[in-house]
Amino acid sequence: MNSKTVRTTVPALAATLALGCLAALPQAVQAQNAQASPSVYVQGSQARRDTDVLTIGATLPWKDWQRPLWGGQLTGYWDIYASRWSYDGLSGQREHLSLVGVTPTLRLRMDEGRSAWFWEGGIGLTVADKRYEIRDRTFSTRANFASHLGLGVSLGQQRQHDIVLRVQHVSNAGIKKPNPGENFVQLRYGYHF
Repeated sequence: MNSKTVRTTVPALAATLALGCLAALPQAVQAQNAQASPSVYVQGSQARRDTDVLTIGATLPWKDWQRPLWGGQLTGYWDIYASRWSYDGLSGQREHLSLVGVTPTLRLRMDEGRSAWFWEGGIGLTVADKRYEIRDRTFSTRANFASHLGLGVSLGQQRQHDIVLRVQHVSNAGIKKPNPGENFVQLRYGYHF
């Protein structure tokens, strides 16, 4: 499978998953007071200069931790993941790097936690097997911070399906120069068990 096929297949798969889960939206509204449970997920991301990322991961909820906030319910989870970045490198050839990360994440559901919709955000750490280098930017470190904000919906009778649209920024927070950072748009499908 060549890189062009991957770039067209990943968004098509993500769109198919999103449309299928959105068809179940009326059932999502019925789900009330769902307990936090672990999940596994797949996520597609894209940044400028044809940088594509495929991520697989798992979430582990913070047991017995929830707080009321702004009429909603605030919960948290650990996001543990592995990613494969594909991009046009300095040589003009398609290059790849592998990355692992962990992010503590907060999730806010409105209507005292009854809403199917939620906001989330987190800041975590990543480590890559090499530095990210493209034509107009070069990371100076393999270890970086990853911060994100997202809007999502939980679908299904038990809220077992999550669809989340996220924006993520990856950089070293100025620890070493240059620190150009990179921004990603991400679409995630998660399954809670």
